[in-house]
Amino acid sequence: MNAYRVSARILKVLAHPTRVRLLYALRDSEECVCHLTALLRQRQAYVSQQLMFLRRAGLLIERKDGLRVYYRVKDARVFDVLDAANALAGITRAPSERKKIVACPCPKCVRARNDAKEREKTRKALSR
Repeated sequence: MNAYRVSARILKVLAHPTRVRLLYALRDSEECVCHLTALLRQRQAYVSQQLMFLRRAGLLIERKDGLRVYYRVKDARVFDVLDAANALAGITRAPSERKKIVACPCPKCVRARNDAKEREKTRKALSR
């Protein structure tokens, strides 16, 4: 496959809003499918399908941990491409997909919620 076809294939995969959102959600850390599903408020099958496109294009790496599958960006240079596209569109700040997700049952989110509750308890106890 020549270089033009390879570049076009990657750009074609990036030309989907949901896939771009997924990449931005994975910009800083790996996430599990259930977390990404809750973040995007989409069905798990749809999110998995979009993740498959990104993985097949060589943009993501997956890691299995028990029944959960975690994804991370394989090469951070993909964000150079996305940032350049944003600059061409006149967008000065990259979108952020980092949000607290109440409905996510993944161990990472449960642990974060428990840590937040403990910090709140400690804060209340210290303020008395």
